[in-house]
Amino acid sequence: MLELKWDGKDEALEVAKETKTHLLEFDKNFSFGEKNSGNMIVQGDNLKVLKSLLPFYRGQVKCIYIDPPYNTGTAFEHYNDNFPHSDWLNMMYPRLELLKDFLSDNGSIWIQIDDKEQAHLKVMMDEIFGRKNFVQMISVKRASPAGFKVINPGPLTVTEYVFFYCKDKEYMFYIPQRIPVNYDKNYDSYIVNPNDIAQKWKIEKLTTLLYKRWNVSGWQEAKQKYGQGWKIIRDAALGELAIELKDCVVSVRDPHKPSNLIKTVMNESKKHRGKVFVIERENYNPIFIYNGGSLSFYRDKLRNIDGVLTPTELLTDFWSDINYAGIASEGNVVFKNGKKPEMLVKRILEMTTNEGDLVMDSFLGSGTTAAVAHKMNRKYIGIEVGEQCTTHIVPRLRKVIDGEQGGISKAVDWQGGGGFSFYRLGAEILDSEGKINSSVTFDQLANFVWFSATKTPYLSPQNSPLLGIYNGTAIYLLYNGILKDKSVNGGNILTKKILSSLPQHDGKKIIYGSACRIDEHFLEETKIIFRQIPKELNL
Repeated sequence: MLELKWDGKDEALEVAKETKTHLLEFDKNFSFGEKNSGNMIVQGDNLKVLKSLLPFYRGQVKCIYIDPPYNTGTAFEHYNDNFPHSDWLNMMYPRLELLKDFLSDNGSIWIQIDDKEQAHLKVMMDEIFGRKNFVQMISVKRASPAGFKVINPGPLTVTEYVFFYCKDKEYMFYIPQRIPVNYDKNYDSYIVNPNDIAQKWKIEKLTTLLYKRWNVSGWQEAKQKYGQGWKIIRDAALGELAIELKDCVVSVRDPHKPSNLIKTVMNESKKHRGKVFVIERENYNPIFIYNGGSLSFYRDKLRNIDGVLTPTELLTDFWSDINYAGIASEGNVVFKNGKKPEMLVKRILEMTTNEGDLVMDSFLGSGTTAAVAHKMNRKYIGIEVGEQCTTHIVPRLRKVIDGEQGGISKAVDWQGGGGFSFYRLGAEILDSEGKINSSVTFDQLANFVWFSATKTPYLSPQNSPLLGIYNGTAIYLLYNGILKDKSVNGGNILTKKILSSLPQHDGKKIIYGSACRIDEHFLEETKIIFRQIPKELNL
């Protein structure tokens, strides 16, 4: 396998492993809406945040989309995009390693980049995810050759690239997408008598029917009638007529990888032009052969889009239909040179997720991925280190929850609702000896323990070892003298005496402490699960 080498790679290979787990501190002032939504925004260095979130979300993320710095040599307003080449590679490698571990077995990761680093990124992704799990490199047209760009040397750059990898190609989840297109002129014929058996079908040109409806003898008279723009008028009318007669309008195509039987029938049909041959197939629609090709029906290209029957085609690896113009106002936040269209992320999520699936973006920028996931009823985790986390992302998501109608809102019939929880990256949990850092307070650890047990924010801090009750289970923490015992480890060890002093709960109990002196049979009888800290904090 081809391997990418650069200065500092040996150290980069160890960074993810050596990065410490940190506290995630809930901030109610920047959280908004539904309290236990399952949506998270985290402010902090994404390497440290990813390492700290991994114990809770390993193997659970269905789709990751990231738009990392492109290393263009420019320092933008909100983030640095001017790394030495090796520094950029050292920055990306450990983050990609961690992101891979978040993906579910049928999950996928999408990374947008331009031509400065795309070749190096491809080799790096092959190394981390495996070349066999590379799905596609998609070209996205993001600009037109106009204005100052025309003075650049060489062909004009108007595209960016999106790498599409999956966790495991054997289990990859993918929903094929179709996009709206104009009338396909190859569908230029129609079946005059569709109610007869196929062998008796009479097929004529669609223009013949159109000219009859126009009451003209042919194209010359049509040109006289409609003037210089008659072809534009004709093509528009043919498109409408093709939809009207969708079950009868056909195109003669070369079939893909025809069998020997199909080839034989095709050759025979060339000798009997104007006659339809039928190849019957068990459990499949028949194949109709005509004049040396197979008949393709226009109806198969049509889809209902926003209540309108529209011609479509399967999505390819070149996306020229997503409009970048006007996205500056999406989300009511300005993020010059860094924002991506909501429609782009929508397309990716439509292909790779269902409602309720978990989406992640660890380079959240202005919050586009979170906004789109929210409107599409996906759960999300967004990570951003910069100040735009509070100046751009939080206000944008609050507007989404309030029902803002920009971006994809109308396309997905977004009406508002939901919520998100906001966290900040806190202190390292463990010291150099593997013990809980002495600076960690009871409330800080309680927040982490509660999140560890419930994946929800700790909303009601208590000056009590009973942190709260979640889905009928009481969660306790014995730590840092919460029971007023100031001796070494006092009150942090679960004994029957300590147990009797705890606030009572009749149902299931999870108790976190430094040690347990109660036998397993008694724990089972009293519905207690003991979890030793820090050993069982998923660090």
